Amino acid sequence: MKFITPLITAGLLGLASFTAQAQSVEVAGIKYADIAEVGSNKLQLNGSGVRYKTVFQVYTAGLYLTRKAHTTEEALAAPGAKRIAVSMLRPIDATELGKLFIRGVEDNTTKEEMFRLMPGLMRMGQIFSEQKMLAKGDAFVIDWVPGTGTIITVKGKPQGEPFKEPEFFNALLRIWLGNNPADWKLKDALLARSGDMAPLPANATVGIAQATPANGARRP
Repeated sequence: MKFITPLITAGLLGLASFTAQAQSVEVAGIKYADIAEVGSNKLQLNGSGVRYKTVFQVYTAGLYLTRKAHTTEEALAAPGAKRIAVSMLRPIDATELGKLFIRGVEDNTTKEEMFRLMPGLMRMGQIFSEQKMLAKGDAFVIDWVPGTGTIITVKGKPQGEPFKEPEFFNALLRIWLGNNPADWKLKDALLARSGDMAPLPANATVGIAQATPANGARRP
């Protein structure tokens, strides 16, 4: 009996470890694992949510970091690898999505930064344009890997060479976390502060499912 008890204990510990590793969060039917491996880094799911366009669900997104962040500044400054994972909830023209991402970067950067980022943004736009359409269930991830750069993977396939500039990933991250995010509620969900939503800017109006700028600018 004295040999059986340690075996049972070890088995229970192993099962608990497996269960912990298998945990995930489900968002609109899409599962986001609590832990993701990017390069040699293990990242934790910081937050996840749904991008709405009026009442329609467009895509889900999950933010992975090496440590928890509840503000944009904390997320941008987080050390090590980072990931933003996106899964489509409806078909979308991939060329149009790429253009909207470029607009999202433009809405959250200075003119000087935009000038420096433009070559990389044009290449990113081409990556999405070559996909033609993203169907419901299609997914892409944008990874920052220190020493390598930003890697865009669409439907499980890395697209082209990494983007070497460190500022490129953070510029993309500001599409969702910047001062003019794609969706205010998604921003709060990614920063795990949905229950304590940050104040909206004076020029924002809240619609049925999201907050949008008063000028009606399109968001990715």
